[in-house]
Amino acid sequence: MPEDNVLVKLEHGKKSFGDIAVLKDISLEVRKGEVVAIIGPSGGGKSTLLRCMTLLETLDAGSLSYGDLPVAEDNGAGHAVYGGKDVMKRAKSRFGLVFQNFNLFPHYSVIKNVIDAPVSVQKRPRAEALERGRELLAKMGLADKEDMVPCELSGGQQQRVAIARALAMDPEVLFFDEPTSALDPELTRDVLKVIRDLAAERMTMVIVTHEMTFARDVADRIIFMDDGLVVEEGRAMDVINNPQQERTRAFLSQYQQG
Repeated sequence: MPEDNVLVKLEHGKKSFGDIAVLKDISLEVRKGEVVAIIGPSGGGKSTLLRCMTLLETLDAGSLSYGDLPVAEDNGAGHAVYGGKDVMKRAKSRFGLVFQNFNLFPHYSVIKNVIDAPVSVQKRPRAEALERGRELLAKMGLADKEDMVPCELSGGQQQRVAIARALAMDPEVLFFDEPTSALDPELTRDVLKVIRDLAAERMTMVIVTHEMTFARDVADRIIFMDDGLVVEEGRAMDVINNPQQERTRAFLSQYQQG
């Protein structure tokens, strides 16, 4: 496949906190229109991987690029060297991030949460941002909630506002870190439906999740991480239904549907 289809590329990524190696040697690519689910036990490095890919943490070693934009490069001596502020700003404009705890501005209305960054960061005309924001809220089933503040919404509604906010920046790729872990099952369903709809539209997404059935049904590819390494990777259906590695099998056996 041509390189220009690769939106994010990480090669030989390593990250330690003190003496603890959290990412040991991770390489992965995300292609345009692909949905990648990252699964694995807690403490296996999934969230740290996501945080490094979204520039909330820096890699100790390895290289990271967004399409044609090198963000961090290995200096040949085993250290990752990052580009300057301009590079970081350009890289951040290429992705959106949805956190497990929504991270909405509590004193902003729903619509202000959605349009604030397009107006203040991307300098879009307010009327244009407002039109796009309302379109996204309607898509999330929240058209009648734009004047509310986050505390007036359920957790699932807040998470859908967070997804609308990320999409308002028109990112090339959307990252989700356990988007349903703070929600009860009923609210989880609504959020997963939104992500399913985005997948059907070929939105490029990387999703750290504990929802195995969802990962199997929605992702094109699954990456199983444990102990800072990619243990297994492949087509979603294959990894979930027919895992090749013992560690993957042991992990998935906890999720067998009753």
